[in-house]
Amino acid sequence: MHNAVIEAPFGKVGIGVDDMAGVVRLIEYLPAEVAAVAPDSELSERAARQIARYLASPTFSFDLPLADVGTPFQRRVWQAIRDIPPGEVISYGALARRVGGVPRAVGQACGDNPFPIVIACHRVVAANGLGGFAHHGDDGFFVRVKRWLIAHESAQQSLAL
Repeated sequence: MHNAVIEAPFGKVGIGVDDMAGVVRLIEYLPAEVAAVAPDSELSERAARQIARYLASPTFSFDLPLADVGTPFQRRVWQAIRDIPPGEVISYGALARRVGGVPRAVGQACGDNPFPIVIACHRVVAANGLGGFAHHGDDGFFVRVKRWLIAHESAQQSLAL
């Protein structure tokens, strides 16, 4: 299932690629107990290297070929998420107004995002708090990952001031 599984401060990151098509097909957050897997192709190595660079410096800009997936609405949401700079967050409602949808649909699109970190859905939060993450509630592993990612980017933002 994964062509690489790399260490992350919050656990692991799994990477799936389609070497025939030359695209990344999946990035997912995994708990620390999952075994690491060395990249098995040039593309999985490239993705692992870029994710590691982001984990070291949240201002890193990704340059990965991503699989063309999702509905037109999801792709609109994911593109709008890509426009959110590191260290900034936006509410589901505000993002919904930008893309012409409703907050719940934006939340669903965020949860369906197959490329977290590259398409930084952790930057989308509830109007009154952090909100859930990756179709999980507001507690547990995935929300801890979301907190870590937001803090990681916020720390970099603070250093720039």
